[in-house]
Amino acid sequence: MTFFDVLTLIGGLSLFLFGMNLMGDALEKRAGSGLKTLLGKLTGSRLGGFLTGLGITAVIQSSSATTVMVVGFVNSGLMTLHQAIHVIMGANVGTTVTAWILSLTGIQSDNFFMKLLMPSSFTPIMALVGVAFYMMSKNGKKKDTGLILLGFATLMFGMDTMSGAVAGLKDMEGFRELLLVFTNPVLGVVAGAVLTAIIQSSSASVGILQAVSSTGQITFGAAIPIIMGQNIGTCVTAMLSSIGTNRNARRAAVVHLSFNIIGTVVWLTVFEVVRALVNIPMLNGNIDQVGIAVVHSVFNVLCTALMLPMTGLLEKLACRIIPNKEGGDSVPALDERLMATPAVAMERCHEVTMNMGRIAVKATRNAMRELDGHDEKRAESIREDEQSADKYEDELGTYLVKLSGCPLSDQDRVEAAELLHMIGDFERISDHAVNVLEATEELRGKGITFSDAAMDEMHKLFGAVSEIMDLALTAFIHGDLSSAKEVEPLEQVVDTLKEQLRSRHILRLQEGKCSMEAGFVWADLLTDLERVADHCSNIAGCVVQMQKSRMDIHGYLDGVRSGSDEYRQRYDYYARKYALA
Repeated sequence: MTFFDVLTLIGGLSLFLFGMNLMGDALEKRAGSGLKTLLGKLTGSRLGGFLTGLGITAVIQSSSATTVMVVGFVNSGLMTLHQAIHVIMGANVGTTVTAWILSLTGIQSDNFFMKLLMPSSFTPIMALVGVAFYMMSKNGKKKDTGLILLGFATLMFGMDTMSGAVAGLKDMEGFRELLLVFTNPVLGVVAGAVLTAIIQSSSASVGILQAVSSTGQITFGAAIPIIMGQNIGTCVTAMLSSIGTNRNARRAAVVHLSFNIIGTVVWLTVFEVVRALVNIPMLNGNIDQVGIAVVHSVFNVLCTALMLPMTGLLEKLACRIIPNKEGGDSVPALDERLMATPAVAMERCHEVTMNMGRIAVKATRNAMRELDGHDEKRAESIREDEQSADKYEDELGTYLVKLSGCPLSDQDRVEAAELLHMIGDFERISDHAVNVLEATEELRGKGITFSDAAMDEMHKLFGAVSEIMDLALTAFIHGDLSSAKEVEPLEQVVDTLKEQLRSRHILRLQEGKCSMEAGFVWADLLTDLERVADHCSNIAGCVVQMQKSRMDIHGYLDGVRSGSDEYRQRYDYYARKYALA
């Protein structure tokens, strides 16, 4: 093996790792909605969690990425530690798919149809199609598909390049002597673990082993411990990602490490005992790419079969290693670890915004109740909710801006922009809730009361504002276009009510039935409530735009107000419902 072969090997390895990373990222982006669906169907059952981990890892081609995701989910409270264990086990089996794909490079045959399965036959076509999709298509999904094909072609080309570069090693006596060292099972495990820890991908390290196996110098006996060690080395990524997380997230990383260490110790012990008692000639035979894929799959399936019935014990072991402490852990609303999977991070932003919306609506509804009677705990709750909404706006705004720099699908990119609009509207609603509270406190502090007629009128407005908040929140949470379209006619009714209440109050002032001081508070209440309705209208517009994947909110509102029959019917309905006596 010459100096130039070493350079070729480095180049092939670089292309292989780059292609694997490119393909994984593109697969993850292309399957964004699929990942959301898989997460949505996640259950506490062993089989449900196992299949979820297997499916996600098969899609994104990386058990390390899946486990990092799981750590982020547990840290964010999206998943319990018990659920995480099953997903981690599924991820270990799902990662074996890559080895089977890479084993295609080992096909040797003169048969025409078998030659078609060789990467050297179909990789150029995939690269051509990938370039065409990526460079000529304006469709985001087709571009992602092009990147998937280009990534796959690159890693396969890198694999072939590595195999060609190491071909000369088969004639080197020193290389054969080096491989004899790895027949020691402990050294084999350590070598596999160290290599995988360095490149942080068991799929990549297995691929490298498959490339080296093309020399015909690696035996089954040497490869098996190395493959076992690779499973341990892949835990480094999850352990690093768990730094700074809460206890359950760190426990999830410990479960991943414990699962692979226990599986390796048990099955390596069984392997060595059988090897000592029974002469198995195959273990001294050379292993090829397909053989490595088989060993990798069998080992991971055996580990899962061993540990799946003992998930409770794994959970207890993790809790023993990382015990509970007084005070507990806070669960962050958003975790930057989820950005490793932008589609899932986007879904988490949506859920957190839902919580923010519920808080803002609750605060406003409680503030309106304060006009009928003061409750100290309720008033304190309103202010706490407003502070929570402020905090949500800061965290979500920062998170969404960072997330926008990640590889998002077109749909998720539109949703990120719309959420940035909506969090501002929800925050302003909570501000108006505090304004309403302060107006009621001013009334009590100055000993001012509204007349019965004025209170009846205000309760009409309260009812309309309460309903428009419910419609806007329902539209956002459920993506309900019918509820969103109800908001705008009701918002126009609120505007009309505001003017009517203002006019009636001026008349009472002229008749001496109301004081000037009460009039100032009355005007403030009307302004705040009318603005709450305006923000609900903005939120409904965002919901419609998310469904239509456009950003022209004002264009939508102008179209709604242009006078369609449906709009006029809904406006007339709400006008009658909230008509003043």
